[in-house]
Amino acid sequence: MTIIPEIRPGQSVELLKELHIITRDGKINQDTRRKLKQVYHLYNFIEPLLKDLETQGSFSVVDHGAGKSYLGFILYDLFLKNIANAQMIGIETREDLVKKSVELAQKLNFSRMKFLNLSVEQSISMKDLPEQVDLVTALHACDTATDDAIKFALEKKSKYVVIVPCCQAELATTLRKNKQKSLTKSVMTEIWRHPIHTREFGSHLTNVLRCLELEANGYQVTVTELIGWEHSMKNELIIAKFMDLPRNLPEQKINRILEELNLEEMKFRFLQK
Repeated sequence: MTIIPEIRPGQSVELLKELHIITRDGKINQDTRRKLKQVYHLYNFIEPLLKDLETQGSFSVVDHGAGKSYLGFILYDLFLKNIANAQMIGIETREDLVKKSVELAQKLNFSRMKFLNLSVEQSISMKDLPEQVDLVTALHACDTATDDAIKFALEKKSKYVVIVPCCQAELATTLRKNKQKSLTKSVMTEIWRHPIHTREFGSHLTNVLRCLELEANGYQVTVTELIGWEHSMKNELIIAKFMDLPRNLPEQKINRILEELNLEEMKFRFLQK
């Protein structure tokens, strides 16, 4: 097979083939080289968190809304497979994707990977899952699936939360429903009066409220652009670390934003107690 200098030592070539990052005959072209670069770029954000967790001696990572478990396999291959007491758990509601992930993990002998066909509510109470997890990830979990991942992380007292949100529609729908009432309340409604602006503003506002929600639960939050994923509009990376910070101010901010924008009915989403 052709030597590909971009591939890191010890990385599973078979996995990269399964993920279509390299071709079946072991080659790489311009498009797949770019994809591999993107994989490493995301991993570079998460690796320091894994190194911190490694000092605990044992730890668990849960990928919520895992889909095909693309992220979980990469994290396991690049880091967790060499840590004897580390576990990778993928949670996904689509049974067919869970089955395929189980088969791939068995094929690659990734013995400390587990995949569960569960909803968020089921995963919170599932006895087979640790009472406390250490890192929760959600890569492009669509719409409220990202909120489900946050809820799971809060319930499980996760030390780290890493999410790349996707396709936020719920808040925009509520803004649209209450638009007439808002137009008479504040001139600031002009920011999102037109439908395309409603969608964009709703998406941005959703992520703002998610960050405040994490802060309202004691987390220190960093938001950055996921540079390297330039072919996706969903390019926002939110990283949160539990620091037991004061909660009152972020809670107040959530309430004020929701009241100002006639979104009080969404308190259940961002004020989870």
